[in-house]
Amino acid sequence: MKVSTILAFAPLAFAAPAQVAKRAAPTVIAPSPAATITGKSGDVETFNGIPFAKPPVGSLRLKPPQPITSAIGKVDGTVIPKACPQFFFSVDDSSLPTGVLGTILNTPLFQTVTNAGEDCLTINVQRPAGTTSSSKLPVLFWIFGGGFELGSTQMYDGTSLVAESVSQGKPIIFVAVNYRVGGFGFLPGKEILKDGSANLGLLDQRLGLKWVADNIAAFGGDPTKVTIWGESAGAISVLDQMVLYNGDNTYNGKPLFRGAIMNSGSIVPAEPVDSAKGQAVYDEVVREAGCSSASDTLACLRGLDYTTFLNAANGVPGILSYSTVSLSYLPRPDGTALTASPDQLIVSGKYAKVPYIVGDQEDEGTLFGLFTANLTTTSDVATYLSKVFFPTADTSVIKGLVATYQNTLEDGSPFRTLLLNNWYPQFKRVSAILGDITFTLTRRIFLATTSAVSPTVPSWSYLATYDYGTPILGTFHGSDLLQVFYGILPNNAAKTIRGYYFSFVHNLDPNVGNNFDDWPQWSASKELMTFGANSNSLQDDNFRTDSYEFLKSNVAEFYI
Repeated sequence: MKVSTILAFAPLAFAAPAQVAKRAAPTVIAPSPAATITGKSGDVETFNGIPFAKPPVGSLRLKPPQPITSAIGKVDGTVIPKACPQFFFSVDDSSLPTGVLGTILNTPLFQTVTNAGEDCLTINVQRPAGTTSSSKLPVLFWIFGGGFELGSTQMYDGTSLVAESVSQGKPIIFVAVNYRVGGFGFLPGKEILKDGSANLGLLDQRLGLKWVADNIAAFGGDPTKVTIWGESAGAISVLDQMVLYNGDNTYNGKPLFRGAIMNSGSIVPAEPVDSAKGQAVYDEVVREAGCSSASDTLACLRGLDYTTFLNAANGVPGILSYSTVSLSYLPRPDGTALTASPDQLIVSGKYAKVPYIVGDQEDEGTLFGLFTANLTTTSDVATYLSKVFFPTADTSVIKGLVATYQNTLEDGSPFRTLLLNNWYPQFKRVSAILGDITFTLTRRIFLATTSAVSPTVPSWSYLATYDYGTPILGTFHGSDLLQVFYGILPNNAAKTIRGYYFSFVHNLDPNVGNNFDDWPQWSASKELMTFGANSNSLQDDNFRTDSYEFLKSNVAEFYI
């Protein structure tokens, strides 16, 4: 039967509209700041766009977020929340291999934001229908990714996550926070440092967590059972929340979160806000803005109209360009909130010692290797890393790192594909290196360090392989957004990863309350749970040992 024919008879197959009970719109009264929030009804109730800070506009542009100190009144939680200003980019499809565009454009990273502006510091809350203020459900606090340049809560509807948590018998409340990105949230430079206005995006996230502590009980959540979760830059942000203020994650004497989940991201060793690279970014934004001759360049930036400042902030290299993950905008040590580079803080034990899960996609670097097709020799790769990523590092160290990726058969990404998928002569090598130094091997360094510093704090780690066989990309960076966040394929990977996470959110142990295979703590076994499309397995976390040992021994050379 044709679809059109089926639809023609659809009204006869279901109860008439008059017989369907219509749910009343849910309403929650939040105490601080006082607000009456009306949401959308359904099996999952949604409350969008709840303000948690004063609008960072005018004199508050490029300033730390300010708490709202007066009653808000009524909030329409049924609307699409505004995104913070985005670092827009375009992808030259003529330069990419056939078939790749369609795959990557399907991920939230590449989705177009429909509504953006500076008045954007809001939170979304989603909960199972029937939840009341006495339910005390654990909370999953989502921090989106996007290279600290783009992303918003518009892109991440937690409906399927909440519904799946209910079906698995571990209901949760899902919270998503907007934070400033790009030049609005992570502008570096000595002027920014002197003004006390560095790492604004991280401070936005922290104020969002404080809003949860003050208000989530009214929605039926338990403020003592908050797990922070992020992907990519969101995962890096999760680690940064663990090390912020030397690991002090308390508010009114209580922890803001008790567990952490990091998908594709952890430690990113970074030079200070006023480093040469950071200053070069600031100076370029000032030049693009026409503020170079101003006596106070920061005041000049604050006084620009929105579009002029947006264009100036976006005038530096972006993530989907030749610079790839040598980011213009990212969290950098400021001596106050982020007191040192995250790797140093972890080594010194200055972090919130909460149980955590951290893991990676098998082929983290292939997405970024798409933009460096001019690299044809190993010498080209070393020169690229020296000039674009680590200009102050000893060139012999860079060459030493590249030399640990001996051949693309074994050390090339997509991994385990032998001679296949080497789109250009150095594609598989540079993809492996970019993935390892940004995500995969720095993850292992993070695990090894915390296991030594805090051996009694449990941790678990994974490697996702469920997209093995995808041409050129493999199981690429960001593909977990489709599989884990949205669960678009009802397969083993989606069910078990989500299930492990729900168990962790409820019990701080992914093994409690489900019938999945036991996932051993990393410190006990040095094993990874390997998530495949149809089954899971354990593997030793010892691949590319030579590259790992080299990175671990030379961390100080690899600051961005």
